[in-house]
Amino acid sequence: MIPNDRVVIVGAGLGALYAALALAPRPVLMISPDPLGQGASSAWAQGGVAAAMAAPDSPDLHAADTARAGAGIVDPAVARMVADEARAHILALTDLGTPFDRDADGGYVMSREAAHSLARVVRVRGDQAGAEIMRALIATVRSTPSVQLLEGWVATGLRRDGDRIIGIELMLATGSATLALAAPAVLIAGGGAGGLFAMTTNPPRIRGEAMGMAARAGAVIADAEFVQFHPTAIATGADPAPLATEALRGEGAVLVNASGTRFMRGMHPDAELAPRDIVARAVYAETQAGRAPALDCRALPDLGRHFPAVFAACMAAGIDPARQPIPVAAAAHYHMGGIATDAEGRSSLPGLWACGEAASTGLHGANRLASNGLLEALVFARRAALSMAGDLPLRDAPPVQLPEPAPTPLPDPALIRRLRAAMTEGAGVIRDAAGLTRALRRIAAIEAEGAAHPQIANMTAAATLICAAALLRRESRGAHCRSDHPAPLPEGARSSLTLSRAMALRASLEPEPEPT
Repeated sequence: MIPNDRVVIVGAGLGALYAALALAPRPVLMISPDPLGQGASSAWAQGGVAAAMAAPDSPDLHAADTARAGAGIVDPAVARMVADEARAHILALTDLGTPFDRDADGGYVMSREAAHSLARVVRVRGDQAGAEIMRALIATVRSTPSVQLLEGWVATGLRRDGDRIIGIELMLATGSATLALAAPAVLIAGGGAGGLFAMTTNPPRIRGEAMGMAARAGAVIADAEFVQFHPTAIATGADPAPLATEALRGEGAVLVNASGTRFMRGMHPDAELAPRDIVARAVYAETQAGRAPALDCRALPDLGRHFPAVFAACMAAGIDPARQPIPVAAAAHYHMGGIATDAEGRSSLPGLWACGEAASTGLHGANRLASNGLLEALVFARRAALSMAGDLPLRDAPPVQLPEPAPTPLPDPALIRRLRAAMTEGAGVIRDAAGLTRALRRIAAIEAEGAAHPQIANMTAAATLICAAALLRRESRGAHCRSDHPAPLPEGARSSLTLSRAMALRASLEPEPEPT
C-alpha cells in the first residue's frame, strides 16, 4: 500500500470541495475522475439552495416542509439542524464569491419551488446556481495550499483492517490496473446513482459507484429504494437528459399534454407545484398513455435571460421554448438513499465518512424537498470535516506521488447499457414484485459477466441494493411507488440494508424459467 498521511476525499462536487476547505490547513487529497467542475452533479444543479433567509420564513417552517415532503420518514432532528444552519452557509458561499441574485436593496432574491410553503430558494441567474457555486469553490480550492488535487483518477474500492477503513483502491479514469493508497480517514462525496437508469439528468459517471464501493466494504446503506425521478427532464433523446428546472413552474410554467390539457389540475391542490414524486408519476402516466407531456413556458418573459441553461438546451435541440411547449419526461435525478451516516457524517465503518448524495442522513426521507440537495451537501460536508479533524492530529504531509499503472480496458459499455435498461424496466417510476425480481436476476447475470472489473462490481452492488430494498418495502411511500402495494403502511420507517443481506435476498430468488 502506498503511504499517505492526507485525508482522502472521493469526489469533486460541492460536498467534496466544501469539506476540503473546512479541513484546511489539514492536508487533503481529492480524487476526481474529471477536471474540477466537470462530471459532478453539483455543477448541473439549476434550482439553487433552500434556506430561510428572512421573515416571514423561518427554520421551523423549512423543517416542516422538509418533513412533509419526506412522507413520514424524515428525521425531525436532522431536518431542524439543517434548516437552522442553512442561512450561515448561504452567507459563507457569498463570502467565497458566489454571485447570488440580489434585489435593489441587496436582499437575496428568493424563488418558490415544489412543496415549499413559500419562496425560500436562493438562486444565481435563474438556473445557474450549481455552476456558479462550484466556480467559486473551485477557485478557492485551487488556491488552498493544503489541498492536493488528483484529477483523472477514480476510486474503485476501500481497504480495511478489521472493521476500520485504512485506505482506498484507485485507477486511472481512462482504465488501468488498481493501486492501493493508505488513508488516515476517507470521506466519500462521490454523488448518487442516476446513471444506473436509462434516462437520467445526472452526469454520465454518476452510476452509484461510491455507494457500491462502501457497501462492498461492509458499510450499512439506508433508504436505497428511494430514487427521485425529476418530472421535467427535457425529452429530446439526449443522454443524459437536460433538465428544465422546477423554478420554471415556480415562475408560472404549466404542464400540458398533446391536447393542451393541464393534467396536474385536480391531481393535487398545488397542481404543478405538488411534491416531486406526485408530479413525476403524473408525467410518467401521460408518457405511457402516449399523450406527450410538455412544459409550457410561453407565458414567461425573456426566458433566455432568466433561465439561460434551459433556453440553451432547448435551442440546441431545435425547440424554441418561447414559441412551443418543451417535451418532458420523468428521469432519474437524485438518490435519497446512500451510505448511512450520523449527524457528523460518520458511516458504520470507523475511518469512513460520507456526505452529499452518496450519503443518507435522514434529511430527505422518501422524497427530497426541492433544493435541499445542495444544502444537505454543504451542511454535512462541514460537519464531516470537523468530525474528521477532531479525530486527526494537525500535521504536515507531503504530496502523494503515484506510479503509472498498467493500462487495462474500461468496463464493457454493453454491460452498462444492459444494467441501465434493467433498472429502468424493473425499478423505475412504478414498481412491482415481478419487475424487481426480474431486475435482480438481470443484475446478477451482468455482475457475473463483468465480475473482473471493479467498476462493474460497484455498479451492480448499488443496483442490487436499490432493487432489494424496493422489494422489501411492501408499500408505496414518496418516490417509491409499488403498484402491487399502493397504500402506505401505517407506521413509516427508514430502511437499513447491508450488501450481504441484499445479495442473500437476490440469491434466494427462484431462477428465471427456461423459455419453451
